[in-house]
Amino acid sequence: MSITWRVPLLMLAGIIPIVLRPAGSTAAVWALLVIVLVVVDVFLAPKPASLEIQRTPLGGLRLGEATTSELLVRSPARPVRALVRDSWQPTAGAGSIASGSASATGNRHRIRLGRGDSTRLRTPLRPRRRGDLRALGVTVRAYGPLGLGARQRTLRVDGAVRVLPAFESRKHLPSRLQRLRELDGRAAVRVRGQGTEFDSLREYVRGDDVRSIDWRTTARSRTVVVRTWQPERDRRVVLVLDTSRTSAARVEGAGGGVPRLDSAMDAGLLIAAVASRAGDRIDFIAGDRRVRSRLRLAGQRDVTQRLQETMADLEPVIAEADWSNLAGAVAGLGRHRALVILLTPLDPHAIEESLLPVLPVLTQHHRVVLASVRDPELEATAASRDTLDDVYAAAAAEQTLRRREHTAAMLRTLGVDIVDADAESLPPALADHYLHLKATGQL
Repeated sequence: MSITWRVPLLMLAGIIPIVLRPAGSTAAVWALLVIVLVVVDVFLAPKPASLEIQRTPLGGLRLGEATTSELLVRSPARPVRALVRDSWQPTAGAGSIASGSASATGNRHRIRLGRGDSTRLRTPLRPRRRGDLRALGVTVRAYGPLGLGARQRTLRVDGAVRVLPAFESRKHLPSRLQRLRELDGRAAVRVRGQGTEFDSLREYVRGDDVRSIDWRTTARSRTVVVRTWQPERDRRVVLVLDTSRTSAARVEGAGGGVPRLDSAMDAGLLIAAVASRAGDRIDFIAGDRRVRSRLRLAGQRDVTQRLQETMADLEPVIAEADWSNLAGAVAGLGRHRALVILLTPLDPHAIEESLLPVLPVLTQHHRVVLASVRDPELEATAASRDTLDDVYAAAAAEQTLRRREHTAAMLRTLGVDIVDADAESLPPALADHYLHLKATGQL
């Protein structure tokens, strides 16, 4: 049970009879009267369990978007005046709304229902993290007829919302698809070499490469015929997402500090969207000391949606990455040549200790690209020398930058392409590198 603000006011009103009859018994009688009224009011209050509460199922949404949790509340037996609280995990971000006959502040709704009446209560949600966020229950505080006391109970009304990665880089998708169409069109007609395949025959026009003339077909027709070529399709692109301790660090991004893991996911989603439109097959592996997720997306239509569903539950693990295990998972996908994109920070210690020993195995069979999220704060610290403390911090930052450059140089000698950019620039930079490899036939 609970009491309302009316009870202290009623106790305070006892000053009047005490002034009229100043005696200890007067105060005792008044207090006893208030207690009796509260008990009777609570006894007459409706039971919270008598309410019928249903929750409308929620679909998935991207991180940063808003949705609404909707409850249908019905009182089949008697009139009800109550306060209803729709409880969610704190990271679900319950907001405020006003709707219909119910007024709400945050996720608390005041309702007044007659017998057999019903109402819909809407609580806006703006999740602050990825994954499955669940409702904790619906707390109902039903007031008595005098408004002095109330019955309170938390009812279990299951509900969940699945929050997918934000995919902020989808704004770059139209421009990259336009470049892909240009690659399949103008450039593909005139380029012949490794990484291209026969497309069709057409009549010769001025400016065509004479080496593309099909002499056999020309001999059987009255016009000169040339062959056209297009970039090879059905290539394999393997995304390897590092979920080890290095991915837990936060870097400066467009919306403030963002985890390296989320930035790497954003880049992976953009490259998957572009590669699937280019006709290539996408495979996905995520892990640290063990493989956390494995997904084959060959022949599927909505690649980014499936990839977002898989990424939603991934979180950084405070452990070192076991790259020999992850390389084995890549080998398990097949021995055919593929573009292997390692979404991992360019951390000198982690790479030199774990990744370098297994790189020769990967580069022997595949084209390897390492995509790293760079922290712009490191360069800003290295450039700041205003005070003595800044000088020491700049020296440490310079040392870290030099080690990163040395590690990147070692990786390039092993045949690994490096794409190192800040959180906002990495997705388009990685997509541009993929399109370059596609255009030059290096996949």
